[in-house]
Amino acid sequence: MKVNGEDFQTIWTDSTESKIYIIDQTKLPHKFSTKSLHSLDEIINAIKIMEVRGAPLIGVTAAFGIALAMKNNPSDDSLKNASSRLVQSRPTALNLQWAVNRMNEKLQSISAEKRFETAWSLSKTILVEDIRTNQSIGKQGLHFIENNFNKKPLEVLTHCNAGWLATVDYGTALSPLYYAHNKGIDFHVWVDETRPRNQGAHLTAWELGQHKIAHTLISDNAGGHLMQKGEVDFVIVGADRISMHGDVCNKIGTYLKAIAAFENNIPFYVAAPKSTIDTDATKNFFDIPIESRHEEEVLMMQGLNSNNELTNIQIAPKGTRAFNPAFDITPHKYITKIITEDGVYSPQELKSVYS
Repeated sequence: MKVNGEDFQTIWTDSTESKIYIIDQTKLPHKFSTKSLHSLDEIINAIKIMEVRGAPLIGVTAAFGIALAMKNNPSDDSLKNASSRLVQSRPTALNLQWAVNRMNEKLQSISAEKRFETAWSLSKTILVEDIRTNQSIGKQGLHFIENNFNKKPLEVLTHCNAGWLATVDYGTALSPLYYAHNKGIDFHVWVDETRPRNQGAHLTAWELGQHKIAHTLISDNAGGHLMQKGEVDFVIVGADRISMHGDVCNKIGTYLKAIAAFENNIPFYVAAPKSTIDTDATKNFFDIPIESRHEEEVLMMQGLNSNNELTNIQIAPKGTRAFNPAFDITPHKYITKIITEDGVYSPQELKSVYS
């Protein structure tokens, strides 16, 4: 995708196979900054503090974490330790576990001396596959939009950031919108600020602006009001994990948007790769681990001060405690359709398609 007219991915490799490069998303939108990661420890830290974020992107990043661990020590114990630490770094998003499991399945049957070369090659394959998957999601979503909506301009609401910054490129929920924009379809996006980390305000608004897509930032609490007023034609979000029954785990606040859409007869779509689908249909999906992040994300806010310096300020009284779950679960009855790289399905169809 474009940054000031220049092509970028969120993650890329160097020719020496010794490090990867990422966009540091904690600095956006006020500063576009890239950095290199050289080790498993640096990759785990980047995932934890959300220099890289978004379920597909952290899966790709984790794959390279395994590879760099194998460069340092290709033993079975090293592989097991690296895998465990990566999965624990952000336990809710299934793509991370999917990528780690895929790396393990390949490497456990490979001799130690070939593990790094094999791991690095597979990591690059997973990176390229992510781009192709998101392109396919975009095309599936575009076709669906063209066949189901004739209104101009379309009014779309999205929550959090499920654009190209959440993936290697193109995005999930925003991918159909990029394809629609490139085809000349007239639409406008309502962008939830998405407290507490403000991924909508910081990231979605930034990348839509880079692509000159009409958008307006709103407070999280304004979405229901817009729906009541008939100012939203459909809602589209990404996902961090989807059950075989069509229940969707996504950024905190998604559940409330889905209820508001349901009450106002507004379609609610989820776009995600099939690697996000939890194929274990026997588990109680509402018992999956929900990451609880540091309370400072709620008590503090980041922005530019009067000297144009990036800084954090406290917004709550000193001594106030905060609760900060990163995700919530939206029951399948509130989901209209789920868009994957394979097609567009009702929640009830997932089990027959992906089991």
